Amino acid sequence: MKLASRFALIIVLALCPALAEAAELTPEDASKHVGESATVCGTVASAHFAERSRGHPTFLNLDRPYPQEVFTAVIWGTDRQQFGTPETTLLGKRVCTTGVIELYRGRPEIILHSSNQLTTQ
Repeated sequence: MKLASRFALIIVLALCPALAEAAELTPEDASKHVGESATVCGTVASAHFAERSRGHPTFLNLDRPYPQEVFTAVIWGTDRQQFGTPETTLLGKRVCTTGVIELYRGRPEIILHSSNQLTTQ
């Protein structure tokens, strides 16, 4: 193998992990990436556990509070035990959520099924 080929292979192998990571998006940019797997980071501006609603969802609105939210992370009741009480523990904290960005009523969201989809910074 020629030296130039070896060098090129080393560069590609070194860059592969970086290419596999999703770019960090702001909540405002999430709507441009619907259908993509991404990481959206922002501050939890408002949070609500709708325990009386069907499915018992918890809503974490990043950067802007409800009803002016630009992005929401949703935790359904069946997955909630993995997250504790995020509506109180995460309020005001900077978090990153990773998953497929979907639209609900025209606004982007990520459904969190596992606690490893959510990190605090």
